[in-house]
Amino acid sequence: MIATIVTAFLTGLLALVTPAPAHTSQPDPTFTPSPQRLLGLIRAKFRSHRPPPPFITFTMSRKQNTDRGFPDYAESYTYHLWVRNLDRAALGRKVLIAPAMGFPEFMRPAFNEDRDPGPPTADLFEPAPAKPRPISEVPTPEPQATQYKQIGSVTVTGEYDYYVDSVVVEGNLDHLTLRPIRDPERNRLREVYVDKNTLELVRLITHDRLFDEGANKVYSALFDVKISMLQGVPVVTSIHGIVGDGYDGDGKVVDYTYTSITFPATLPAWYFDARSYAQHEAELPL
Repeated sequence: MIATIVTAFLTGLLALVTPAPAHTSQPDPTFTPSPQRLLGLIRAKFRSHRPPPPFITFTMSRKQNTDRGFPDYAESYTYHLWVRNLDRAALGRKVLIAPAMGFPEFMRPAFNEDRDPGPPTADLFEPAPAKPRPISEVPTPEPQATQYKQIGSVTVTGEYDYYVDSVVVEGNLDHLTLRPIRDPERNRLREVYVDKNTLELVRLITHDRLFDEGANKVYSALFDVKISMLQGVPVVTSIHGIVGDGYDGDGKVVDYTYTSITFPATLPAWYFDARSYAQHEAELPL
């Protein structure tokens, strides 16, 4: 009996002097947004860089083959462009045999139009126009007014133009496959690749169109668009296009590259007025 009492006493005493096991902290769970919210965050990240700088200059090269696979020199060319981003008005000069340059041309590069795509600073989330627009039509500029004093804010990261069918991690990239909720001709994104850490755009697969003037027909196309950051601004650096709808003519596959991109602080106003070109022939940029 006494031995039992002593054993119980010693057991209790040992419990008092034995330290409790240290608490093992668990790492906080990693926040993983839903696919729809992820797309909204990606779009918000892209919009945080808008509007782009007021002016951009660049060299655009277009290359394609004939329907027999030979280089199509007539439709393969290089231009230097000076663009005002507010309305995408541009002065373009075709690069001939160096150092010769072509006559000045008034241009307005745009995706989903009957002209060369661009500029590199284009709004990649902008819907395609409801109908083709002539080059004389001035697009609605992005807001550039000074913001009012902010006393509160609500962040909305929903995305209502697309369903996100899948999100796949591919190395350092998140690859989203999208499906337009409505009007697939205007909501043109099909796949989005972003840096998974910064959510900056790296690559897009987009719907576009080829306007065949000879056949008076419009064919659908897929553009593989590569994007880089330049001075904190997302810019398109290349486009690989493939025309669908059974098209088998010249330029079924077309490639654009954008190089020598700069953001000048200012450009002369006459660059964007075709009627002024003749008066400034001696001042044309090279």
